[in-house]
Amino acid sequence: MSRWTPTPGALATYAGQTRAGRRNVRIVAEAVAGHLVVEAIGRKGARVRFTVKRHSLSQPQPDLFD
Repeated sequence: MSRWTPTPGALATYAGQTRAGRRNVRIVAEAVAGHLVVEAIGRKGARVRFTVKRHSLSQPQPDLFD
């Protein structure tokens, strides 16, 4: 089984510090030291960008958008 490597433009699931922090994000760009810039919908409905560690991202379930 090959390891999933997130690339800019891909969708991913971000596991935040709490279980309630899980959200779907779009990868925008690579940052430094194993971090990625991602974009998500914020609490007020606006797009927000933030950096996350690469290991905090996982591949979304295959049936997410089917």
